[in-house]
Amino acid sequence: MASSTSFSALKFSSSSNLLIPRSVSSPSAQQLFPFKSFNASPSHSLTLRSSTNCSFPKPARSLSFSCKAQSSPSDSPRPTEVQELHVYEINDRDRQSPAYLRLSQKSDNSLGDLVPFTNKIYTGNMEKRLGITAGLCVLIQNFPGKGDRYEAIYSFYFGDYGHISVQGAYLTYEETYLAITGGSGIFEGAYGQVKLQQIIFPFKLFYTFYLKGIKELPAELLGKPISPAPHVEPSPAAKACEPHAVISNFTD
Repeated sequence: MASSTSFSALKFSSSSNLLIPRSVSSPSAQQLFPFKSFNASPSHSLTLRSSTNCSFPKPARSLSFSCKAQSSPSDSPRPTEVQELHVYEINDRDRQSPAYLRLSQKSDNSLGDLVPFTNKIYTGNMEKRLGITAGLCVLIQNFPGKGDRYEAIYSFYFGDYGHISVQGAYLTYEETYLAITGGSGIFEGAYGQVKLQQIIFPFKLFYTFYLKGIKELPAELLGKPISPAPHVEPSPAAKACEPHAVISNFTD
């Protein structure tokens, strides 16, 4: 390809003699190298001049940048402070609960039997009705003369405040801990664990929630809890669901 640049002068210089072959062994080779020898003198120099100005682009500068994460106020990390919430679960035998479904088709409690249930819940000081529990237990193992081990999945409903969901081992003969798996309303994003204490199975239970990931709990849900005991009962106003003894839109 021809070049658009013309050269006005050509000089050649060398520190040594240029050797040009005088003969080639075959005609075909001569056809491959059709050039003529010329005399080179050390006094000659090679100089290139261009009739046009050539400019070359400067090397691109290397660019560096840093990425800084920006967060909005709503992206603040979840609270890790542990908040305790105490709840009583009471079965007044007025909700047809629990129901025992013997899927094992055996007369004794056996693996696979299901127990759906729902009970009333109250604040730890027994002064306010909160709502209900609702869930399902799957029998895992029966211990004759001792009790049963269930795998439980259920929720605690707190009216307009939302609900808390839990899952884990439910033992009829001793206290146990279940995982807090989430919630809604003010309990959205909740995690942690809840301690379950059997007082009179399946009619009276006491729960201590160790909640993380949520904002400060409303004072209405708190209060000094009454120590768990078989004789403990809700206040007459809470049992009667009087307006001052219930939370807003409590689940019934």
